[in-house]
Amino acid sequence: MKPQTTKKVWMHAALHMDTIVQMKVISSQAADQIELSIARAFAAFRFVEDTCSRFIPQSEVRRLSSTVGLPVQVSPILFETIRFAWEIAHLTAGVFDPTIGHILEKHGFVRNYLTGEEIAVNPTLSESVSYQDIVLDEEQKTILLNKPLVLDLGAVAKGLAIDLAKKELNDFEGFMIDAGGDIYVGGLNERDELWNIGIRHPLQKDSVICTLQLSDAAICTSGRYERLSPKIGHGHHLIDPRTGISSDEICSFTVVAPFAMMADAFSTAAFILGHEKGLAQLESVGIDGLCVSSNLALYMTNEMKGYLNDNQY
Repeated sequence: MKPQTTKKVWMHAALHMDTIVQMKVISSQAADQIELSIARAFAAFRFVEDTCSRFIPQSEVRRLSSTVGLPVQVSPILFETIRFAWEIAHLTAGVFDPTIGHILEKHGFVRNYLTGEEIAVNPTLSESVSYQDIVLDEEQKTILLNKPLVLDLGAVAKGLAIDLAKKELNDFEGFMIDAGGDIYVGGLNERDELWNIGIRHPLQKDSVICTLQLSDAAICTSGRYERLSPKIGHGHHLIDPRTGISSDEICSFTVVAPFAMMADAFSTAAFILGHEKGLAQLESVGIDGLCVSSNLALYMTNEMKGYLNDNQY
């Protein structure tokens, strides 16, 4: 008779992308294999940050932003990330837009969280830019910027890092990657149950407003409480690129999707659209979401109720 294997719980945390990234693994595999996989998962966050952060002077996206009017050969990972962001921008008619960097800079989002240094801001940048000023060449894998602009991939980069980290943990019986509320859960938790993921209460930092039960899915939340503007009173980082203004219509938007990059992008777009248009947008692409309004009412897509405990809604 074979001896029964015992699953153990492994937990690690590190600072990446201006947030605490926590990983939890449930597995009966050898300790050295688990530790190696977790290390590789964290390395995915470092790799994405070094490639996609506009706050790192030597990052690939910063170098791309500095070249105007000429096609630039970029790495496959940056090309695919910008292509994905461009497609979401096109799908949402510019509600989501990766060229929003110059607006974020004007709102004071210019400080590197690791060094505390402020990035150099170009005051001559035109505000009349959009995703349509990005030209992607699928054959050559080049990107051309038609105008001086600042690419900001903050609304997809964390999701991308989670998706890459997930690949390193897929072979374990259960795992969770939590990057400041942007989460992927795989398999089952340490009690062999679906994962319970709490959605933060907008007005009570250490409380949840509801709990989702799910597995093998990403959950990303965009909330107006996450990053406040250092320059605009009551302003936050979820800015409508069409108006340059952040809205207080809702408190947060949570999206459940197969991939974190998708959930990350659509939670941003849905927040900017507001609860009615945001939910309609999610329904149109077949993913689920939940909106917390300014008066703390919950609105959700038709299938979202399936993730909630029966006694919650």
